[in-house]
Amino acid sequence: MRRPIKKRPVVLPDIIHGSVDVERLINYIMLNGQKETARKIVYGAFEIIKNDKEGGDPLEVFNTALRNAGPLMEVRSRRVGGANYQVPREVRPERRMALGLRWIIAGARKQKGTPMHKALAKELLLAAKEEGDAVKKKEDTHKMAEANRAFAHFAW
Repeated sequence: MRRPIKKRPVVLPDIIHGSVDVERLINYIMLNGQKETARKIVYGAFEIIKNDKEGGDPLEVFNTALRNAGPLMEVRSRRVGGANYQVPREVRPERRMALGLRWIIAGARKQKGTPMHKALAKELLLAAKEEGDAVKKKEDTHKMAEANRAFAHFAW
């Protein structure tokens, strides 16, 4: 039996840009309930992007980065007759955004020794240019889905 659909809390738009996606980014970056610190990181990164020569509008760069980092296909394990198969599946838009945000933040956190707002700005700019860790992770996921295309008929 399927598990029931979760009632997720509604995320209100952020203060400065009025974007729900930016507020989600802030929530993903937040650790131990320190939302103000997370806001400073995100808005600091947006400031760096705005002042960067190849940056431009930070909201546009962020949306492009999110589009480039979010996967279209992923593999899910499926048990059929005692064997586990990696079955390629299409990714729902909410999950696509969540994975894109998670991978961008993970790429920024991986850069040790740099302040988080600088690392986040760098990762967003790289993802907007289809480079960086988040886009590499997306491409790896797509390759895995492509490699397991033979098992697509097991999709449920």
